[in-house]
Amino acid sequence: MADWQQLSTRIGNVAPSATLAVDSKAKAMKAAGLDVIGFGAGEPNFPTPDYIVDAAAAACRDPRNHRYTPTAGLPELRQAIADKTLRDSGYAVDPAQVVVTNGGKQAVYETFQVLLDDGDEVIIPAPYWTSYPEAVKLAGGVPVEVFAGAERGFEPDIDAIEQARTAKTKAIVVNTPSNPTGAVWSKDTITAIGKWALEHHIWVISDEIYEHLHYDDASVSYIGACVPELRDQLLVLNGVAKTYAMTGWRVGWMVAPAPVAKAVSTLQGHLSSNVSNVSQRAALAAVGGPLDAVATMRAAFDVRRKAIVAALNAVDGIICPTPTGAFYAFANVQALLGRPVGPEGTVCATSADFAAALLDQAHVAAVPGEAFGAPGYLRFSYALADDQLAEGMRRLAAWVG
Repeated sequence: MADWQQLSTRIGNVAPSATLAVDSKAKAMKAAGLDVIGFGAGEPNFPTPDYIVDAAAAACRDPRNHRYTPTAGLPELRQAIADKTLRDSGYAVDPAQVVVTNGGKQAVYETFQVLLDDGDEVIIPAPYWTSYPEAVKLAGGVPVEVFAGAERGFEPDIDAIEQARTAKTKAIVVNTPSNPTGAVWSKDTITAIGKWALEHHIWVISDEIYEHLHYDDASVSYIGACVPELRDQLLVLNGVAKTYAMTGWRVGWMVAPAPVAKAVSTLQGHLSSNVSNVSQRAALAAVGGPLDAVATMRAAFDVRRKAIVAALNAVDGIICPTPTGAFYAFANVQALLGRPVGPEGTVCATSADFAAALLDQAHVAAVPGEAFGAPGYLRFSYALADDQLAEGMRRLAAWVG
């Protein structure tokens, strides 16, 4: 490219999505005729429940859905999300506080666009979802990582968070149940973060998209319920993708203080206008309906969770804590780095190298920990069919061994 054709510095500072990159490569290999087992994308393998699909089919034939609708979302969907917040989170919000977005990622992007000025810092507990720091950078902000390892159950320490705070700290991200670790943070930790943010006048962005996926004795604590006085500086991000197996429908939302919701709606009006009306009608059926299908999927995930953790820990050199939420196993592979693995005796210096060799040689796709601020780990999504999971783990064990 000529000098005058150079792209913006801002986009040059942003890394591609590692999870989508792994998934795209795996799909390309499949298209080329290779038998690839994909543990990369966080996508339930279940179909969207029938009653939701039926609502969308009916919506296609309703002329109301063939036109522009309010940028912030269909009024009845915003009301349903407010009702759902009361049902699940335990506190009331006004529908005017709700903005419906094109998937959860748009809610994340818009959050930082309306909150941050150049140089503002956002504390992001690590391991973190790969898109958080990139969305912060796109808004001119500075991501500040605070790492918590397996010895803490991947649960952040409030003292470490306080040490990371500066005069430029504008916000903190909370994500529980967590992607990529599957950790469910305790009520004590959630409460401590809320009180800390309140004391220091810091925005809290709570990503609750995995709220209904928790196992054993783990229970999800909602920061807006734990610290009610925080709600004037709290943005809750959510969506239908994980709970209802609706990743392709692209419906997320934000619940925020009214001035923030208004600002986000203004931004969205110039960015994308309203979300597809058919998808919104499907989301209305999901959010306003029962959680029976969710319980069925969660039971299947639980079986796979136990199977993948057992299989990973059976491989010499891999250590995998048992996750209590979401549908990810976060495995420590540091003992396998720097030594020959696979039939070709490949020596991997990093977990990124390990993931690349695993995909190329064993045709097993996992996401390296570098994408999540945790080098030395691999993330395996267990939201895939049982037979695929078993075959993928067999390949991994045979390749390493």
